[in-house]
Amino acid sequence: MYPNLLVPLLTALALALAALVLVAARQPVSRRLAFRQIARRRTEAALVIGGSGLGTAIVIGALVVGDTLNFSVRQEAYRTLGPVDERVVAPPGPTGRSVHQRLAVLADSPDVDGVLNAQATQASAVSGTGDRTVAEPRVLAWQMDFGKASQFGSPGGDSGLGGPNPKPGQAVVNEPLARSLSVAAGDPITLYLFGSPQRYRVARVVPEEGLAGVGLGGRMNRDVFLAPGTLDSAARVAGTEPRSVTFVSNRGGVESGEALTDRVTDDIRRTLGPLAGQTAIETPKHTVLRDARQAGDSLGALFLMIGSFSIIAGALLLVNIFVMLGEERKSQMGMVRAVGMKRSRLVGSFTLEGAAYALLSALPGVAIGVAVGWAVSIVAAKIFQGWSVGGSSIRIAFAVTPTSVLNGLAIGLLIAFAAILATSVRISRFNIIAAIRDLPATPGQKPRRRLLVISTALAVLCAFAAVPAVARSQPDTTYLMPALTLAFAAPALLRVLPRHTVTTLVAGVVLAWTLLAPVVRPRIFDTPSMSVYVIQGALAAFSAVVLVSDNQKALLRPVRRLLQRPTEGGLAARLAVAYPLAKRFRTGATLVMYTLIMFVLVLLTEISGILRAGVDGVVTDATAGYSLRLDYNSQVAGERLVADLRSGPSATWISAVTPLLNATGRATDPGHRSDQALDAAVVGVPDGAITGITFRERLPGLGDDAAVWQVLADDPRYVVLDAFFGSTGGPAGDFYDPGDTLTLTDPRTGRSEQKVIAGVLSNGMVFYPGTGASSTTYPVVLSEQATRELFGAQAQNASALVRTSPGTSPDALATQLQGQQLSSSLVATPIESDIRRQFDSSTAFFRLMQGFLALGLGVGITGLGVVMVRAVRERRRTIGILRALGFRARTVQRSFLWESAFIALEGIVLGSLLGVLTTWLMYSNSAAFEGLEGGFPVEWSSIGGLAGATFAASLLATIGPARRAAAIRPALAVRVTE
Repeated sequence: MYPNLLVPLLTALALALAALVLVAARQPVSRRLAFRQIARRRTEAALVIGGSGLGTAIVIGALVVGDTLNFSVRQEAYRTLGPVDERVVAPPGPTGRSVHQRLAVLADSPDVDGVLNAQATQASAVSGTGDRTVAEPRVLAWQMDFGKASQFGSPGGDSGLGGPNPKPGQAVVNEPLARSLSVAAGDPITLYLFGSPQRYRVARVVPEEGLAGVGLGGRMNRDVFLAPGTLDSAARVAGTEPRSVTFVSNRGGVESGEALTDRVTDDIRRTLGPLAGQTAIETPKHTVLRDARQAGDSLGALFLMIGSFSIIAGALLLVNIFVMLGEERKSQMGMVRAVGMKRSRLVGSFTLEGAAYALLSALPGVAIGVAVGWAVSIVAAKIFQGWSVGGSSIRIAFAVTPTSVLNGLAIGLLIAFAAILATSVRISRFNIIAAIRDLPATPGQKPRRRLLVISTALAVLCAFAAVPAVARSQPDTTYLMPALTLAFAAPALLRVLPRHTVTTLVAGVVLAWTLLAPVVRPRIFDTPSMSVYVIQGALAAFSAVVLVSDNQKALLRPVRRLLQRPTEGGLAARLAVAYPLAKRFRTGATLVMYTLIMFVLVLLTEISGILRAGVDGVVTDATAGYSLRLDYNSQVAGERLVADLRSGPSATWISAVTPLLNATGRATDPGHRSDQALDAAVVGVPDGAITGITFRERLPGLGDDAAVWQVLADDPRYVVLDAFFGSTGGPAGDFYDPGDTLTLTDPRTGRSEQKVIAGVLSNGMVFYPGTGASSTTYPVVLSEQATRELFGAQAQNASALVRTSPGTSPDALATQLQGQQLSSSLVATPIESDIRRQFDSSTAFFRLMQGFLALGLGVGITGLGVVMVRAVRERRRTIGILRALGFRARTVQRSFLWESAFIALEGIVLGSLLGVLTTWLMYSNSAAFEGLEGGFPVEWSSIGGLAGATFAASLLATIGPARRAAAIRPALAVRVTE
């Protein structure tokens, strides 16, 4: 992922490594100090390397997930297109034959590798005999010359279809159809061609690749290839003709030929002349590869956003470790400074040590990251099957590119280097005499004049930038600018207020703004970008932890009596809270790690709960009493199918049938997110037939939902959309409103009309194509009259909505109707079951993200373990003195366990509270949750399970250090310094 970042990242990494090599070469004393510390503390070094490696692993894992989805979607180009770059679909009859003849001259174009003519029709198939029959209503029957097909495409390339033509009475089927019908070579099948059954024997089964997997827009095509003239004969009997399709292959390979799409499409239009207005000139390769890029970038960005919190936790782990190293080596650093070592060389020593840890963690981080990406891909494959429409889900295939590995490695190392350098500079600032005598640092009461001037100027600049950002609801800057204004204003406030008051005030106001910004400016979430969520979560966690850390004594006041008990337990409790209160920075850094990860885990848990609670309301909004959506072959069914449903054998179980008019169009984005036209599934609804489907927004002046449907029937200028129109990933947001306009175009004729949005549907699932169209095809709902006026003969009744009678099972009726109307290739989709299945898959996807985030929880727990390991070493002399004074070993052990329990519990509670509160504010104010009317559930059991598991893991990480502390011998500890 992100090949455009590879050169800048590698350049930055090379410069950083060059600087480190230069420091190591020019400062031999710094180098020896750094490497000696690594060799002395092998256990701690291993923990640091493990924590640092997880940060790199998270970045690489997120990028590998993007690679996998990008690769999986691109495989559609190989499976369902192969050498096909453009597809020209002409109406049956003389027009189709004329299109074939005119396009034949393109074979001589230097931009074209081949032109292939074919005929096709939608069909259905049955295999088996007696009670053991298997039916498949979604079949594409093709008639093409296999000899010409084998030579189609680039010279020496594989078109996917070759060998001899099937003989009369024989059929060649591809693997998806063979699997669906459970047939192999030599087995008989029955095909319903133009409504009439015909018996064939399977000559061979071909792999789904290139022309053998070709279709007319679906992700999975169940193809059958017949002998030349077979479709023509069947069509003559039915009094019709098959559809004419011409495939064009651009010069180059499967993917490289896509670059010529615009030029070749223009050539096709010029070659067809006036016939271009009667044909559909499609660019499926361009669409598939565009979808691949969007899908890969969207999912990779989503996991990178989730992983960002873990990356921040990993950086804090390094910061915390080096702060502790600075505290532990304070006397040593004071002495080397006293004998003449410059501060820059001390910074070099710490930086080299940290860089060594980061570099040693690189290879394990890469391996873990690739393994994480693989595990996510395995789980995601099952989830995407749940989102399948007509068996057309994306087939996830694991893939990793060197670009993503190098990008992830570079990002992980650069973040580690930056954190180490900043921390090294900070800990190198100390009073030499105080460091030698091991005296506590005493922060100055007032900031320096230079710092005061610079910070005040920055505060003013940020304040000026915050005003337009908040006024325009700009996502990132609405959060950042006010927070930075307050942070930069802190030095000025310290001139007039005590440090504790300033810290509490700034942290409290930043936290309040972070939580209340969605209330004040609810449109800040109307963006497909994920960065706003990272900023919101980081600001909330950091400000809350600063606020808590600076007021720990006040928070512990209710348990003061428990701490002051004159018992062994009271003594252990006082020891447990003494160090966290004294070492606020390291306690705060550990708290932030826990708070960040628990915050996101709880947020994801709550969103899953909202989805589960709202599914009933979504079903009600989406169905409006309809139970089934039917999609069928309009060329065969005609008006007969609707009449059969209303008065045929199944009429007893059907209370209403509403036929829908369907056409394929192109529409501009009313939200202005993209300049490219979007694929639109145009749906024409009969006047007054659909009034129960609700809207979340209506045009001003339209008092209720029925009024929207009425204005749609009365005025052809109006359309309705759903909230996901034009969405390519991330939250839906609120990018357009009733009254906004879009341009709707018939791609066959080029005729366009400007339409006005009359309403935004609460849920538009019933209007989405039910037979596996592209994931970037969005419904546009008009009246029947408006649809016929714009799209003419292209508009056909090819779908319908069905209400079942009381007591009828939609699933059972769907199976029955598909069997009765097999000749019409009818596909019946139970709407409620389909919606619930997709919601279950969405919930599973959130669980997958929680699992991915568990790596970050591992960073936090590792951080706590490292802190406690180093605390044992740092407090070795103190523990020895306490033991010499009569403290028992179990008291020391208990104090260490309680200390880690105190920090972990505080972080867990803080993160959980922030997660619940933030989700509630988002649910109440963000457009992404509109339509989910099931209320806001607090998932007590799930949150309790997360908290319990995290707490138990934290205690397990501390048992080892606690035992080591209890085992320290007093005589050695008070006499020997390590």
